[in-house]
Amino acid sequence: MAQTRVIILAAGEGKRMGADVPKPLVEVAGRPMIEHLLESVRDTGIDERPILVVAPHSVETFNEVCRDQSCEYVVQEEQLGTGDAARAAEEAANGAETVIVLYGDHPFLSSEIIQQLHDMHRDAKPFVSMITTKVPNFEGEFSAFERWGRILRDEVGHVVGIREAKDCTEEELKVSEVNPALYAFDAAWLWDRLPELSNKNASGEYYLTDLIEMAIEEGGDIVTTLAEPMEVIGVNTPEDLALAEKMYG
Repeated sequence: MAQTRVIILAAGEGKRMGADVPKPLVEVAGRPMIEHLLESVRDTGIDERPILVVAPHSVETFNEVCRDQSCEYVVQEEQLGTGDAARAAEEAANGAETVIVLYGDHPFLSSEIIQQLHDMHRDAKPFVSMITTKVPNFEGEFSAFERWGRILRDEVGHVVGIREAKDCTEEELKVSEVNPALYAFDAAWLWDRLPELSNKNASGEYYLTDLIEMAIEEGGDIVTTLAEPMEVIGVNTPEDLALAEKMYG
């Protein structure tokens, strides 16, 4: 068993983009988004068979697209949030010491930034490591980031929480450091804490981001590093897709 397993959350639908395929299978630059990401993961050599968490009805569709990629599939039976999706992969990732969680709609992630997250976590050995990004504003090409969770820090710069945009106060919405949802977890800690997540929030879902506050409450330090915004941008809307095509063009 690999010391590190990579879990890619890929159960999202493409309805907001008017697509009739799962969101990670929407094409950017002539290839499904998930192919771009799988290529970057493969180039790191960290995990030769990343785990894709998919919806029950989309396994065959993913197989058609990813048949030339070496992947392992697990099914998220209901769309109950990112925490629930990660929990669906527990058995598949059994035995790993570190779990990296990525999103299937991040086509611009490079092998370098995934490797950076891995190495940072390996060296510091925290409960959680994560990559963040800062934007100059939430206008124009940066407007997509307005929906992202805000990184909350104390007066000395330690991360004290992540707040989903829909749960933010007006003051918190002004924070320019946002969460691309790129995490590395101590595996044993992750599997122990996922059942403790609550869905008492605006969406009624189980958020992976709530694990950050759990780690902090237990006295853990959250190790972070910054990435350029456009490398970690997600593709969720037609506007995001147009921007992604422009960036690859």
